[in-house]
Amino acid sequence: MTIVSKQFLDQVRLNRESVPSFDEYPFCLDAVREMDTLKIDPRVTIFVGENGSGKSTLLEAIAVKWGFNAEGGSANFRFETRRSHSDLHRHLVLSRGIRKPKTGYFLRAESFFNVATEIERLDEEPGFGPPLINSYGGVSLHEQSHGESFLSLVLNRFGDEGFYILDEPEAALSPSRLLALLVRIHHLADRGSQFLIATHSPILMTLPGATIYRLGEFGAEQVDYEETDHWRLTDRFFRDPESILAQLLDDEVGDPVEE
Repeated sequence: MTIVSKQFLDQVRLNRESVPSFDEYPFCLDAVREMDTLKIDPRVTIFVGENGSGKSTLLEAIAVKWGFNAEGGSANFRFETRRSHSDLHRHLVLSRGIRKPKTGYFLRAESFFNVATEIERLDEEPGFGPPLINSYGGVSLHEQSHGESFLSLVLNRFGDEGFYILDEPEAALSPSRLLALLVRIHHLADRGSQFLIATHSPILMTLPGATIYRLGEFGAEQVDYEETDHWRLTDRFFRDPESILAQLLDDEVGDPVEE
């Protein structure tokens, strides 16, 4: 008997037969080269890894394959400031459930400025509907701090039963605002929303029940947040910052702290 998934995105598979070469970017990235099928959590799936591990590249490819604009926004955004996304999306197969989200959004920290500019441009065009900015709290995102604009998006634009892809959403947030984001994500997941998140934040990794994939030389490994380098190094630093700093400041090369 075939079991039909009721979540928005059930799994992501790399069509390895269609990949032109695993020696070329982005297919040479360990996370992509070793990829087969990733099971997606019905609530929250988190991708972690070092800089250059491929988590943002993978998240971007999933977003584009889903139908989002590569620079971010809802599925209705179709602007392009600079084409920089890879062709990985052309080789992904998304297994979708029978339910369709009521709303959705792709948040990229690095290009959110471009999204805010596009919102202002669209609102300057003649139209019969209410201004687009009303869905974001009614205040120009450019007239707020980076962190405030992030929270305006999440608190006002995100709704129940939505599909959301967030690439490093912690980038502009203070610890207290980061906790507010965590609470908002948790509440929306309780109300039928599904999240895919790439992050370096140990705080976001503690989201209750989240599935965490660590991307690295062995591909994508499912781990608990206490097993991530992000958590272990942060925990070690706060337990004994003096010794960590002494080791770092005495190291002329500046190598990473050994676990």
